Amino acid sequence: MALIFVTSNRHKFEEASELAARHGIELEHRDTPYIETQADELEHVVRPGAQQACALLKAPCFVEDAGLFIRALRGFPGPYSNYVFHTLGNEGVLKLMGGKSDRRAEFRSAIGYCEPGQRPEVFTGKVEGTIAHEPKGTRGFGFDPVFVASEGNGRTFAEMSTSEKNRLSHRARALETFFRWYKQRKKA
Repeated sequence: MALIFVTSNRHKFEEASELAARHGIELEHRDTPYIETQADELEHVVRPGAQQACALLKAPCFVEDAGLFIRALRGFPGPYSNYVFHTLGNEGVLKLMGGKSDRRAEFRSAIGYCEPGQRPEVFTGKVEGTIAHEPKGTRGFGFDPVFVASEGNGRTFAEMSTSEKNRLSHRARALETFFRWYKQRKKA
């Protein structure tokens, strides 16, 4: 039986599917609408999201939320990254960074997993990096063209293949932890 990933973002599903396959896990994509809680911490967004998605599907499933936390902007846009990306885009964030010498940032991801009648479990991951001075690359999605991972040899996420990004991204780190836990749980 496939593990259900509830997301409207096809790119996230593709990244997660590649990682799941490495663990012998098959993912099923569901674009089931649920109310996404707005909160200042990603964990507080995915916990009720996973619980609600599980109740709607009446099946075990997981959700994921991610955010770009920019130090010079006191963590903005953080958990509001999706909204900020769709209203300001990469160019808007670069404009906010104009004149800022501290370009440190980190991407964070939180996975919420829930089974019917159970409390949700949460798994997190992060990757440190900097904000580029201009967008670079054509791959990925969202803020990938402006985020340079510290371990990425000076390239943005948008300049990396999915496999390269999955070696060091925030989402990959959260998913790896989740998939290892999930496999252990299924063995028990």
